[in-house]
Amino acid sequence: MTGLCVIVGAGAGVSLGVAKRFAQEGFEIALLARRAAALAEQVAVLTSSGAWASGYVADASTPTSLQQAFDQIKAEIGPPTVLVYNAAAIRQGAPAGLPVDDLMADLMVNVGGALVAAQQVIPAMRSAGQGTILFTGGGLALNPNARYASLAIGKAAMRNLALTLAQELAATGIHVATVTIDGFVKPGTHFDPDQIAETFWTLHSQAREQWQPEIVYK
Repeated sequence: MTGLCVIVGAGAGVSLGVAKRFAQEGFEIALLARRAAALAEQVAVLTSSGAWASGYVADASTPTSLQQAFDQIKAEIGPPTVLVYNAAAIRQGAPAGLPVDDLMADLMVNVGGALVAAQQVIPAMRSAGQGTILFTGGGLALNPNARYASLAIGKAAMRNLALTLAQELAATGIHVATVTIDGFVKPGTHFDPDQIAETFWTLHSQAREQWQPEIVYK
């Protein structure tokens, strides 16, 4: 096997496309999501194509849940070589009427969970002198929409987390980047999950002197 790719926020869209792409290159895949049934479906899709995949139930809004899942992965498989954070809380609502408690709850998924997940893999990657941490960003970080104020704020915060982590960790050999998807993900279009997944692979496979902290997919 090439390494272990852990994907937080597993589902049938971008995360599955990324899982398939990395599995094609020989990576073991560990998927994290809240619902066991959804995990089982994604694991079945991957294993049916010959990939090695496993699922772990975890709630991205709860740091201890993420920490426990990563501890289990490290004990059962080993340290991740690639982390992909794809979890998101999507809520409609304009900012003037957005309850602050709802915003804070969403931020825990949209950026807090991303930080917690990254912190679970950074020590081993730093010791190894290599590793990749990728975030699924969104066009709302660049062009906010008042109807999705909470998500727009969260994606902007995630983008800043990715860029600042990239600055901090580049010298250690860890490549941190975000794929900012500036459009609606839909199979059979330019925003097909499998096509978007190629961008994740591009970032991971870049030579160190060519590292990019962000690719805007549009």
